[in-house]
Amino acid sequence: MLATAPEVDVLIVGAGISGIGMAAHMEMKAPHHSYAIVEQRDNLGGTWDLFRYPGIRSDSDMHTLGFDFEPWRHEKSIADAPSILEYLNRIADERGIRQHIRFGHKVISADFRDDEARWHVEMELSDGTSTRITANFLYLGSGYYDYDEPFDAGFDLGDFEGQVLHPQFWPEDLDYTGKRVVVIGSGATAVTIVPSMADKAAHVTMLQRTPTWMASQPAKDWFANTLRKILPANLAYRITRFKNIRMQDFTFKLARNRPQKVKDALHKKIEKALGPNYDKASFTPPYDPWDQRLCLVPDDDLFAAMNAGKAAVVTGHIAKFEKGGVRLKSGELIEADIVVTATGLKLAVAGKIALSQNGVPTELSQRFYYKGCMFSNLPNLAVVFGYLNASWTLRADINSDYICRLLNHMRKTGAAIATPVLTPEAEATLEEDDIFDFSSGYIQRGKHIMPKNAVEYPWRLNQEYVLDRKRMASDPLDDGWLKFSNASEEAGASGGELEAAE
Repeated sequence: MLATAPEVDVLIVGAGISGIGMAAHMEMKAPHHSYAIVEQRDNLGGTWDLFRYPGIRSDSDMHTLGFDFEPWRHEKSIADAPSILEYLNRIADERGIRQHIRFGHKVISADFRDDEARWHVEMELSDGTSTRITANFLYLGSGYYDYDEPFDAGFDLGDFEGQVLHPQFWPEDLDYTGKRVVVIGSGATAVTIVPSMADKAAHVTMLQRTPTWMASQPAKDWFANTLRKILPANLAYRITRFKNIRMQDFTFKLARNRPQKVKDALHKKIEKALGPNYDKASFTPPYDPWDQRLCLVPDDDLFAAMNAGKAAVVTGHIAKFEKGGVRLKSGELIEADIVVTATGLKLAVAGKIALSQNGVPTELSQRFYYKGCMFSNLPNLAVVFGYLNASWTLRADINSDYICRLLNHMRKTGAAIATPVLTPEAEATLEEDDIFDFSSGYIQRGKHIMPKNAVEYPWRLNQEYVLDRKRMASDPLDDGWLKFSNASEEAGASGGELEAAE
């Protein structure tokens, strides 16, 4: 036995969807392992607590963005942030998770020491002091973007005298009643903000350099709501979830195989909402559907605001910012009192934590993904990076389930360390693949910091949930790549099985 056990078996970083999901899975499937969740903010919820801009909502249906173990019971399947936070808070309270969360703890660094079979994690507290914790296993549910710094598009605001905002840092007391607003961007955030501000603002213009494919969809899922009236909630949820997963998969593959068919269907819905004389060019991107994520327009809210004369979509390039608004290269001036720079996120890997092993810094960009969950030659570390072509939580669920299986196997066999081993010889035979076959700006900007992706499974972050779910649940843990050991084997020191923390 080691002289001392780690303070917790598993340290979960982040109390958003990924972190809360992992804790819930552990409560159900690995109850003999201790865990703690550290969260740098003062509330749980991650993205859904950070973003406070008008109308913030999911851009995936909640029957797949919700967890596989907890039915979504609200009437709207395209849900607003308060509903999502209520869902997460209820899970945290009902399943005894909240008592394991340590708020105001920002992880700065984590060093895995082979001779101890544990992570030494350094954290900064909200009062400016620091603390540390040891854990046998580290599970990163820290999301995929930089919480501290949004993407800076480099605008020269020049003589503009109005207010400039970024959605990631929305002021609570903003009064935009009767104001002219320009929202720069064409992604999900802009498509959400524009109709939400249009009810109070004098006018809202969505200024886009490049159009985005938009998909109109009812916010309420009549199929789910009907099933819930006639079937038990859990069964109704499972059926709806199965149907929506299959539809997501079908639509994505159809877009890749028959893009023109999907383009025509999307344009047909927009024409139905805006009429035959709508500006088709502003809704026709220079790429195929699902080369970037589709933007949902629930209940045609954006199109309704446009029809009411409260909102407009303008395509053009910015020449400069003037005192009263934004001047385009075409010469047009879009008058504005408020400019919202919805220009995207800045990707971050592993929550910007400085990872190391035995004091030697680890660069994840030099490691290969293992089953979209762990990394080559890096022990006792798992991460969640959700699907780009489906709901984030689908990956969070299967990764959590897999790690619970792994933890139980390690406890049963007496192993303290699990490492996906990729020898230099084996790595030399791997063919690298594009980790993200998506043209989105934030994806392309962040590729250089992302881990490596191979064509061959298991050394990849796959983008096919139905196949991944089957593999993660049924493939043997001891697959010839994953090496199980203990501290004495790794460091040559005396000792044996890692004593679990109680």
